[in-house]
Amino acid sequence: MADPTTPVASGDDKDPFDTIVDAPFDAALSERYLVYALSTITARSLPDLRDGLKPVHRRLLWTMRQLKLSPDSTFKKSARVVGEVIGKYHPHGDTAAYDAMVRLAQDFSLRYPLVEGQGNFGNIDGDNAAAYRYTEARLTKTAIQLMEGLDAGTVDFIPTYNGEEEEPELMPGLFPNLLANGASGIAVGMATNIPSHNVAEVIDATLELIDNPHVEHERLMEMMQGPDFATGGQLVDSANVISEAYRTGRGSFRLRGVFHAPEAESAEDQKLGIERLGGGQWQLVITEIPYQVQKGKLIEQIAQAIADKKLPILDDVRDESDESIRIVLVPRTRNVDPELLKESIFKLTDMETRFGLNMNVLDATRTPMVMGLKELLQNWTAAQIEILQRRTQHRLDQIARRLELVEGYITAFLNLDRVIEIIRYEDEPKQVMMAEFKLTDRQAEAILNMRLRSLRKLEEMELRTEKDTLLKEQDELTKLLESPARQRTRLKKDLRAIRKDYAEDTALGARRTRIEEAAPAVEFSMDAMIEKEPVTVILSHKGWIRAAKGHVDLGQEFKYKEGDALAFILHAQTTDKLLIAGSDGRFYTLGCDKLPGARGFGEPVRTMIDLPAETSIAAMMVHKPGGRLLLASSNGKGFIAETKELIAETKKGKQVVNLKGSAKLQVIHEIPEGHDHVAAVGENRKLIVFNMEEMPVMARGQGVMLQRYRDGGLSDATTFKLEDGLSWQMGGSGERTRTENEIWQWKVARGAAGRLPPQGFPKDNRF
Repeated sequence: MADPTTPVASGDDKDPFDTIVDAPFDAALSERYLVYALSTITARSLPDLRDGLKPVHRRLLWTMRQLKLSPDSTFKKSARVVGEVIGKYHPHGDTAAYDAMVRLAQDFSLRYPLVEGQGNFGNIDGDNAAAYRYTEARLTKTAIQLMEGLDAGTVDFIPTYNGEEEEPELMPGLFPNLLANGASGIAVGMATNIPSHNVAEVIDATLELIDNPHVEHERLMEMMQGPDFATGGQLVDSANVISEAYRTGRGSFRLRGVFHAPEAESAEDQKLGIERLGGGQWQLVITEIPYQVQKGKLIEQIAQAIADKKLPILDDVRDESDESIRIVLVPRTRNVDPELLKESIFKLTDMETRFGLNMNVLDATRTPMVMGLKELLQNWTAAQIEILQRRTQHRLDQIARRLELVEGYITAFLNLDRVIEIIRYEDEPKQVMMAEFKLTDRQAEAILNMRLRSLRKLEEMELRTEKDTLLKEQDELTKLLESPARQRTRLKKDLRAIRKDYAEDTALGARRTRIEEAAPAVEFSMDAMIEKEPVTVILSHKGWIRAAKGHVDLGQEFKYKEGDALAFILHAQTTDKLLIAGSDGRFYTLGCDKLPGARGFGEPVRTMIDLPAETSIAAMMVHKPGGRLLLASSNGKGFIAETKELIAETKKGKQVVNLKGSAKLQVIHEIPEGHDHVAAVGENRKLIVFNMEEMPVMARGQGVMLQRYRDGGLSDATTFKLEDGLSWQMGGSGERTRTENEIWQWKVARGAAGRLPPQGFPKDNRF
């Protein structure tokens, strides 16, 4: 028995470990990743500018052509097509191949579909297509035009992945597929995103370029206005923005859905998308949505905006679509401004989207490059001229081969009796005929293969006619091949013939996307969409907040939880913002429309804002645009803040007054118009008055020292107009006030210690 540790001899004694090569990891990784990246760029994600196709699409169309799925043939199962594609040409997953095929058949994805589907090929709601065993497909006329010339030697054929079949390197047809249907893809380190365009406009721009190679970009943009999306919509950017994007090959467009009411009585209402329902009621109708926006998702967004109270002026949204889109928006009341509702829909949902233009394509040398419109059309035109030259040369070669045979046949007819004699009596008739009549091998072989029925007299006349016709065609094609001017003329003629199928007056060719610069947007805030109603806001000591409808008497008694009492009460409107100041110097913002009703005790304000448990509420007030506040801490430092700086966007609030140590926010005083002086009183009962100009206006900070103390801190501060004197509330009900006009005795520079206040000043040191 052999020793298992003994190596087994083989024909190849080479140790496999000898083939291992030491290499730096980063170099090996970068080299391999570069190969993958180049493969992704050139063989997967970027379209070829000549036919606008990626390999998977090209292989799908080629397979369907091989299966003879022309527009006038019967449909075949999609599973058959997918199987052929992944089996012979595209060694990837069936799902990827089928998804690509489905997109080629969707009239809401492709401006000019290349596949005609039968069965469920998905819909604009975002529903997927049925499985490929249920659907059927065939090519469209557009696809046939794109592949026209495959049999005319116009393109090279390359081996498939396993070398068993051949596939075309590109599609040679004259249909401008790259710009007509657009393309999108993400490669490694680069991407492409090209919108679809109107074929008639693309051809017009190409004809202009052929006539005038030095044409200005602006002239091309007159011919080709911009994108023409399958789902229509409206491009709302200016002509300059669109033109600049096409000049460089990069940019972005704002695309909107369209409000239109075809059933409205007046032309104005039709254009605005308003349907009148009688009694002053109305509704808005959406008939077009932006490209690649799913209708179901858009309706969900609108419904969610209603549920989240982001669209309080909208009551309902209904989907009444059949084959055409019809989304109905019902306003909350008939007094809602339709333009405000439209602008809010554009702002809050995908009724307005951005389409990023990135014309990154593979040129004729398979090099990725971002091209502007003119460069793209120049390259495509050059490619079509080359295809025309190859088609012409291929036809000339065919004519030459046919002429060779026709001349041999004519020679045979001129010497028919001798030819028959040679065939009957010679052992090597082919060699004898070639020597006697100076025939080529092909001519002699063709004569020997002639049928007896071809020896009639009429055949000779037909051969002479064919020879004359072929010589005439050969002469024309030779002139065409030698003359660039003739080639341009022929290309223009062929382009005009294609254009007829996609003219503006045809169903397929009519422009769908309107290009109209939008009017300046209606400025609106969320407040503008809230119905304005008076409310009375009540905040208790323990932090329970509520809003009673209407402006009730502020002295009215309200019910509170046991051990709780009133802390703050004020009148407001539902459109107002409520500012709540914490003793830690942080300000919070609440919308008055979002406050709970006053039927119960309300809700804890800490569920609405992130107010720390150890922090008390120092003040509550209505935000007044353009207002100013005097803010001061218990340690005597303060500053003036503009109310616009106090608005907080989140529940966490906004830190405004920075406090050190145990200091707290002591003073929050609204500064009325015209006030020019500040009065401050300390816990030591010293009063100081100084000019308000000495106070800084800040958005955040500690501020400056209002008054200095040996012991204690700031008790209160206020502002007043010097010529009117300083006033303070007397004791009792608080309705009586006293005014001291001779206040100049207390006026000093900010930061002084001050002196005892006038006689009668409140004992609690509060103004």
